[in-house]
Amino acid sequence: MAKAGKGKKMGVLSQDPHKVKDSGEKNLETAIGREIKALRVQQGVTFAELSGLTGLSISMLSKIENGYTSPSLTTLQLLANALSTPITSFFRRYEETRNAVHTKAGQGVETERAGTRAGHQYNLLGHLGPNASGVVVEPYLITLTEESDTFPTFQHDGIELLYMLEGEIDYRHGDAIYLLRPGDTLFFDADSPHGPEVLRSLPARYLSIISYPQTK
Repeated sequence: MAKAGKGKKMGVLSQDPHKVKDSGEKNLETAIGREIKALRVQQGVTFAELSGLTGLSISMLSKIENGYTSPSLTTLQLLANALSTPITSFFRRYEETRNAVHTKAGQGVETERAGTRAGHQYNLLGHLGPNASGVVVEPYLITLTEESDTFPTFQHDGIELLYMLEGEIDYRHGDAIYLLRPGDTLFFDADSPHGPEVLRSLPARYLSIISYPQTK
């Protein structure tokens, strides 16, 4: 039986969870810069090539993409022409709505996922549609009882995080088996066969958070 390592020292995380974005105009500059960079990279255009097409210096293009300067409408029109896109597309990320979903205790929508087995109760805890992150996240509360089948060969796109709340189960991922008790987590590539193999102590409840790229 595989066991998760204890006391492993994590590397330094590159993202600062406490960082606050600048407000107002700076947010607009950042959003425009990110959109311009995304379009340039998507089209395989280098800084030098974009500089030649627009007459803007490479240094200026770098400042625009990183949100360090506020480009004029004339500059934006030059960039829009060079990238064959409407000038309004540069404001797309700034205008996107950032949503939040609050689900009260016991009010998660009971649902059936593709491949769900008998007796596996799935409660969807929230759902966001298309969003700026480019990622879809599906959080579920899963309950297993005496009536639940064991099924260790679920398989789907994305990555998945399990957090055990109640009970004990042996959970298979690929060729490894993990004993999950309350407070334990399991984080894995969901493309590999996985699922509860032995229901040791019931009822068992755990959070399953699945994330995968959103399709356009």
